[in-house]
Amino acid sequence: MTNVTSGVGSGAPPIREVSLADVSASLADGWADFRAHPGFGLFFGGIYMVGGWLILAFLNRVGAPWMIIPLAIGFPLLGPFVAVGLYEVSRRRRAGEPVTRKGVLAQVFYQRERQLGWMAFVVMFIFWVWVYQVRLLFALFLGFKSFSSWDAFVQIVLSTPEGWGFLIVGTIVGAFLACVLFSTTVIALPMLAEREVDFVTAMITSVAAVVKNPVPMLAFGFIVGLATLVALLPAFVGLLVILPVLGHATWHLYRRVSAPV
Repeated sequence: MTNVTSGVGSGAPPIREVSLADVSASLADGWADFRAHPGFGLFFGGIYMVGGWLILAFLNRVGAPWMIIPLAIGFPLLGPFVAVGLYEVSRRRRAGEPVTRKGVLAQVFYQRERQLGWMAFVVMFIFWVWVYQVRLLFALFLGFKSFSSWDAFVQIVLSTPEGWGFLIVGTIVGAFLACVLFSTTVIALPMLAEREVDFVTAMITSVAAVVKNPVPMLAFGFIVGLATLVALLPAFVGLLVILPVLGHATWHLYRRVSAPV
């Protein structure tokens, strides 16, 4: 029998224990949702892809192409309103409701009047800390190095003690921030899209779900991070498919972790 913990706040759902099999099933359901309604997935994924192109163009213009890595990694984390559209597609398909453009987009715009907007500020703040720590570590380890191109930056980072220090410390700090962001949002975002609950309660419930299910939840986080990195490699084109599938999968994992409305 599945172990269930009572909700951590008003409106919060009880938290269930899940397994790696639930993670696998959620990913399979996410892929099925994308295949059933690819137009929505390509539309929302395309927003991220074009955003990545614009970021790259801006960094090349200001002479800081090396910043594309931290910005590209963090950029997909800045779209809670876009993710709502994917959640709504999955919700409607699971409930047997019509999946229409009007209905899905209406739900996206409706979130502006709800708690998800506050959650977006939290995500933005953590993203800002992420970018700031990259620039701080760059100044500490490579402040006296100079390079005028991406190739020069890679050569310095991979061939100097300072560069290796930058990579090692940056990876550790980045992994910690990624864990914090994942833990506070993985359940909170779909919960706020579905339930009338305040964003603080949603964040606490999300962290509680990760604490209760550390192995499957962190495994899902690892898959999300790795898949996103792979999607970035072909000029962000992989985001067209990877992000929608992960968005749908997040919804299904949330439904497996939480008790029904």
